[in-house]
Amino acid sequence: MGVFNKFSFIFLVIFLSLSANAEVQRHRFVIQATKVKRLCKTHNTITVNGMFPGPTLEIKNGDTLEVQVVNKARYNVTIHWHGVRQMRTGWADGPEFVTQCPIRPGGSYTYRFTVQGQEGTLWWHAHSSWLRATVYGALIIRPREGKSYPFPKPKRETPILLGEWWDANPIDVVREATRTGAAPNVSDAYTINAQPGDLYKCSSKETTVVSVDSGETNLLRVINAALNQPLFFKVANHKLTVVGADASYTKPFTTSVLMLGPGQTTDVLIRGDQPPSRYYMAARAYQSAQNAPFDNTTTTAILEYKSASCAAKKCNAPTPIMPSLPAYNDTNTVTAFSQSFRSREKAEVPTDIDESLFFTIGLGLNNCPPNFRKRRCQGPNGTRFTASMNNVSFVLPRNFSLLQAHQQGIPGVFTTDFPANPPLKFDYTGNVSRSLFQPVPGTKLYKLKYGSRVQIVLQDTSIVTPENHPIHLHGYDFYIIAEGFGNFDPKRDTSKFNLVDPPMRNTVGVPVNGWAVIRFVADNPGVWIMHCHLDVHINWGLAMAFLVDNGVGELQTIQPPPPDLPIC
Repeated sequence: MGVFNKFSFIFLVIFLSLSANAEVQRHRFVIQATKVKRLCKTHNTITVNGMFPGPTLEIKNGDTLEVQVVNKARYNVTIHWHGVRQMRTGWADGPEFVTQCPIRPGGSYTYRFTVQGQEGTLWWHAHSSWLRATVYGALIIRPREGKSYPFPKPKRETPILLGEWWDANPIDVVREATRTGAAPNVSDAYTINAQPGDLYKCSSKETTVVSVDSGETNLLRVINAALNQPLFFKVANHKLTVVGADASYTKPFTTSVLMLGPGQTTDVLIRGDQPPSRYYMAARAYQSAQNAPFDNTTTTAILEYKSASCAAKKCNAPTPIMPSLPAYNDTNTVTAFSQSFRSREKAEVPTDIDESLFFTIGLGLNNCPPNFRKRRCQGPNGTRFTASMNNVSFVLPRNFSLLQAHQQGIPGVFTTDFPANPPLKFDYTGNVSRSLFQPVPGTKLYKLKYGSRVQIVLQDTSIVTPENHPIHLHGYDFYIIAEGFGNFDPKRDTSKFNLVDPPMRNTVGVPVNGWAVIRFVADNPGVWIMHCHLDVHINWGLAMAFLVDNGVGELQTIQPPPPDLPIC
């Protein structure tokens, strides 16, 4: 057997042993309007298969998913598999006009991808306009056949999807904001598994109930599916042991409160170690932007001990015990929580860096164009809200997706001159000159060689207002090696870098008036958007995209586009 054949044979044996128990799971998602009643009113809500939230998909590490999405709604739609690495399958990633054109009303598209080397909780959601407000669901990845969790197997598992509800059509809400240039109306309620809970009108009967038995340990898979709001989450009188986040295992740590930015997931163990009764799970806003309006309500679900249940014994159930949630602006609690995360094992953090990037992130204000009437400039002092990274406000193409334009060599759709550093150095978190409030619109990508080792400093700015921004990178997990407040200073802050066991995430909460440093290896060819997961900000242009070149050979090259890829 020649050398090449020998290695091919070994590779084949490894591949077959890994894929022996892998399955292909097929699902059909019908996107449709469904009557949904919340807060006393019935709305024609966009759902998947008539379900809200949408179906929970349960797979094993190594399985392949084929999901046919049929669009029977009146809006364009795409589905993003949030946090799935999509190795060489960028066509299945889902962000509209980035990796695909949208699925038009009446059209369909089948997403095909394999989940490899990831375990824990991810989720899926629409990536078109504000359909994500109601089109979302959990994606649970269990260990391969014969493997187990790195913690004692819980008695039961419950997805906890935190969401946000408008007593209106969310698409109308964002369209109105786009027309006026003002900030969109805030939501009317938060939800747990799509139910607002006891503290809202007309909501008590349907409040989500989670059962627990005395002495047992359960796994809660907490997902922040809210559109625009980081959320605190707490269970009255119970401690939570964090064991995973964004489908990566963590060193376990115990806390009484979680904070998740939109897009983030956290796996926690909870023990039935309290007197049998009923306890509220509650979530409410963490609001870091000063003077910005926000939904200051609280959503609840009920943790109910089976022996305290009234289902069987027609009794008056005790009123659940309420947890004390942090103040809406409690940044200290957020910092203590986010700095508790560590990778479970020693991490393979890239140390020799090929691309050292520095991205400022923040809001902005565009002057009112001369041909606009006043009613179209209802931002502060007659302006229109915008947002940017490195002073570039990201504009999505309209006639092609970025990945199509790249693959087919279509000119004029994008440029590859996204700046590696801010065009101008300034006191990012101090008093910023008004001359820096108006960014430049553009469809600029940053090119990365296959295999390059990348470090990005993400620096919040106080333009308009500082804020905690959940920044999500598609197609990659990354290590968060440090975070801090003020302006990042390489001389002083490099000493804080954790290169031993930093957490691996797909969404990082960049601290308000602060910075975070992330690292990854660009080993997945394609076009990958990095954006703020507050949907109001991506609408305003708080995004950029990486163009990662193919490497050498088939295994380092993006697959060809599928035949049913939607055309623009």
